[in-house]
Amino acid sequence: MITVFLIIISILAVVSLSYVLPLSTAIFYGERDMILPFALPTAIMLALAATVFFTLRNKGKALSLRQSYAAVALSWTLSSLFGAIPLYASGAISDLPSAIFESVSGFTTTGSTIIEDIDNLPKSINLWRCLEHWLGGMGIVTLTVALLPLLGVGGFQLIKAETTGPEKGKVTPKIATTAKLLWFIYFGLTAAETILLRLAGMDFFDSLCHAFATLGTGGFSTRTQSVGAYNSVAIDVICTVFMFLAGVNFSLYFYVFTGKLNEIKTNSEFKAYCAIYFVTTLLLTLCIKNAYGTILSSLRYAAFTVSSIITTTGFSIADYTQWSPAAQFLIFALFFVGGSSGSTAGGIKVVRWVIFSKQIGNEIKKNIHPHGVYTLRLNSQASGKGILISVTSFVFLYFALVIAISFISCLFGFDVLTSITASLSMVGNIGPAFGALGPSFTWQAVPSALKLIYSFAMLAGRLELYTMLIFFFPSFWDK
Repeated sequence: MITVFLIIISILAVVSLSYVLPLSTAIFYGERDMILPFALPTAIMLALAATVFFTLRNKGKALSLRQSYAAVALSWTLSSLFGAIPLYASGAISDLPSAIFESVSGFTTTGSTIIEDIDNLPKSINLWRCLEHWLGGMGIVTLTVALLPLLGVGGFQLIKAETTGPEKGKVTPKIATTAKLLWFIYFGLTAAETILLRLAGMDFFDSLCHAFATLGTGGFSTRTQSVGAYNSVAIDVICTVFMFLAGVNFSLYFYVFTGKLNEIKTNSEFKAYCAIYFVTTLLLTLCIKNAYGTILSSLRYAAFTVSSIITTTGFSIADYTQWSPAAQFLIFALFFVGGSSGSTAGGIKVVRWVIFSKQIGNEIKKNIHPHGVYTLRLNSQASGKGILISVTSFVFLYFALVIAISFISCLFGFDVLTSITASLSMVGNIGPAFGALGPSFTWQAVPSALKLIYSFAMLAGRLELYTMLIFFFPSFWDK
């Protein structure tokens, strides 16, 4: 357990160091009341980390699989609680359950907010909210592995417990090198979007915050009306493109830079992701044409909204609950899709639906040719039955959790539509829902107890369910 404790302290130390950016912002903009809520937790955590490392630095041992799950689950939970400190201590959020909800929503890149007047928030708080997305998008464990030698223990099984998707792998032989490369790509895309948004008319502060939220597929904005507040075609297009890019498996960008383009051409998930995106965008454009008059205007709103929902970002430039029933159905269907595995997006993930569709194809062939032998092929390579069983189990557990959270939401007085879509949004880390929690509403009206339940659902969804839910299975505790 000493190793687990050291890892948790390491991750909290990295998170506390990230306070330097909002702290510097508070100092730069003269937000004196915001300095202490960031400076004091940072000083305490770094002092604690230094003490722990000095005392226990040579006592760490190799992690067992159970300890890996415990380390990741506790790290994410405690990081979210730690991230709530400045939100609550600064007075930006008046009650602790709401601050915890907001922080969890930030780190898990869900983007559901309880804050009703975002425009008048201190800049340091707005920056911290968006920075939480950026840290949580690629993964706080992955960042720690990239920055620290991880006390001599292997980091691959830690990253496996944090990474999204059924297939976990390394693009380089060393996991620390892989983590550094992924973060380098992530940083490069963030810088590119920041520059483009600045050129499109946003000030630098808003450009940086929205780039953090876009690449992290989070959806927190510095404006109450989200990206729609800018009413800019150029900004909408930039955000649309980068949301789409953030929903792609980041390993594919590594293959682009190394010239391994065949890895992209044969990637089944990427092809399906593109197909789902473009077909849905086309259909949605036709569905909302009467609302916006021209094809180009309709395409602008459709492409942005599809990017926002399929990647679980949650930005908005229009209230989709005011669109036609057919258009709303398309948006609702995307709640079940999600982005690519290995991306910063949430949801079930496209690759799981690819696996299901390929297996259905094989079953149809078996019915036509009973004596034939058909293999499930993914990325032009044969896959064993194990991956199908894994995906089936995950999807079953996913919907079981959604149903359970939906029922609990109904017990708190929400209608069925709001309860189901809110639960899908929480578990899928999507952000907006339908009904009383649609894109035009905040989550402030959610009762405090339900906010904490939703916080657990967001963490479970971000960590692919098992990392958080495994502790509820008796077999985990068996020796």
